[in-house]
Amino acid sequence: MAKRKDAPGDRISEAEHAVMEVLWERSPMTAAEVCEKVCAERDWTMPTVKTLLSRLVAKEALGTEPVGRKFLYRPLIERADYVGGESRRLVDRLFGGRAAPLFAHLAENEALTDKDLDEIEALLREMRR
Repeated sequence: MAKRKDAPGDRISEAEHAVMEVLWERSPMTAAEVCEKVCAERDWTMPTVKTLLSRLVAKEALGTEPVGRKFLYRPLIERADYVGGESRRLVDRLFGGRAAPLFAHLAENEALTDKDLDEIEALLREMRR
């Protein structure tokens, strides 16, 4: 099945995102394999995982491949593309589309470590080249 580069039309919920993270880490996987990774830590059951997988297929975030009586699931969107879209929506919604107020907010609330600041400075230097 062909991969999508863009984010799905429908937003991915927090629970769906947990399933996507498992599949971005390793795919393809069966529903049982996904459940092995997330069910215990989230107190989910197999039907919950199957529901989430079905929703993600409907949103065109996941593709399926039948293998016998099971399906293998694989992401149709790249993690980096998803993160980029979500980051942009966050900045647009909370900070009027500007990144500087986001950084100011993080700095004012001591959410940035010295390591974070060093990495940001390095990124900015790289971007200016």
